[in-house]
Amino acid sequence: MRDVATDTIDTPKSPAIVVLIAVMAALGGLLFGYDTGIIGVALLGLGKYFALDDLTKQLVTGGIVFGALFGCLGTGPLSDRLGRRLMVIAVGLVFAVGSIASAISTNIEFLIFSRFLLGLSAGSATQIIPVYIAEVAPPQHRGKMVVLFQFMVVFGITVAYFSGFVLGDHWRWMFGLGLVPAIILLLGMVVLPESPRWLVMKHQELKAQEILERLRASKDAAIAEIAEIETVANHPQGSWKDLMQPWVRPAVVVGAAIAMFSQITGNNALIYYAPTILTSAGFSHNAAILGTGASTLLVVIMTMIGSILVDKIGRRRYLLLTIPGSIVALIVMGVLFMGAGPQSDLSKFLVVACLCIYLMLNCGGFGVCIWLINAEVYPLFVRGKGAALGAFSHWFFDLIVTLTTLSLVTALGATYTFWLYALISIGALIFIIYLVPETKGKTLEEIEGDLKENRFYAYQQKK
Repeated sequence: MRDVATDTIDTPKSPAIVVLIAVMAALGGLLFGYDTGIIGVALLGLGKYFALDDLTKQLVTGGIVFGALFGCLGTGPLSDRLGRRLMVIAVGLVFAVGSIASAISTNIEFLIFSRFLLGLSAGSATQIIPVYIAEVAPPQHRGKMVVLFQFMVVFGITVAYFSGFVLGDHWRWMFGLGLVPAIILLLGMVVLPESPRWLVMKHQELKAQEILERLRASKDAAIAEIAEIETVANHPQGSWKDLMQPWVRPAVVVGAAIAMFSQITGNNALIYYAPTILTSAGFSHNAAILGTGASTLLVVIMTMIGSILVDKIGRRRYLLLTIPGSIVALIVMGVLFMGAGPQSDLSKFLVVACLCIYLMLNCGGFGVCIWLINAEVYPLFVRGKGAALGAFSHWFFDLIVTLTTLSLVTALGATYTFWLYALISIGALIFIIYLVPETKGKTLEEIEGDLKENRFYAYQQKK
């Protein structure tokens, strides 16, 4: 019996179908970006409507992050059991429900619960969508295809900020607009195919080959890829405990640490709270929103550039080129907030410029690579659970940053908070230099081979 999803695709044998799959699946990234970004603008209106203090603002913002912790862990085992495609459909469905619930909230408790629902879906999206795209994309284009997810994330954040600027204090409309891309994602995924690698893992080689013949330039290429997948697919489906096997552990270290550093270096902290920090420093509401919105627009541009560069110069080298600049921007921004903070028009302009540079290089660096690396490094038999663990690391440290940023700024001051993030970024740079491997141009099966032969870490590859 033929697979329903396979029957719906009558597209000629062309890589264009892979682009369509990546774009449609990456709409989950747009939802993730929109719903995490919109809170930064909505807090200004919510603060007036519900009379929120700093702690409650952090709880409202953290609701989506807390939900994501559960979403990413639960999706890994389910995607291994039920399939990648079905879980992407579930992502769209929960996003739709959470968007409606957030828009109709009448009290702060229900709003936090609604944000928790959105978090379940956001966490699931960060686990399953990069894995789904990575498993259908050809190796030479896998980087730019998976980075489409991150492009949609930062595009969603940008849409959120400029939508918030237009809508003013109408926070219900801000939350409700998330329903639109959720419906598009649901409709699109109905006609897209299952991951061929998941099908091989489930001993459905004929269905997998039929799909690959539609995704690759020739039947011979599809047959060769199936044969390569089968060399690693005969391993029994792994458990959480298998992630701690000595040969798998390096993938866990790299995947989880890159996810951790993407958060504790401060980028989401500033995306969530930049308008609040800027207004407390004397910026008008509109100037704070537009300043942060301009930053996210630059992140979109940098993500587009990064999506090309990661397949040309490599993931690791790209990180080594972007992160140092973000460190300098944080240090300068800390200097500008010393004493009474930015007072003159020039100093305020420099603050916004540093914010733009920092977010462009940090989000455009870590953001481009985090989901790509996390989808590539794990062996097939634990890829779902490994990607879930990496996503959990992202959301766990995002939650810590979300619940502490405003308190840190109050306790330490903006200057020392920015310098703390700069110090952590230096630690991240050292980690990348010595441990993060280069995966550019390698098949997923070749990366698995590096793990088995103890030549995975960057310093091992240089021997």
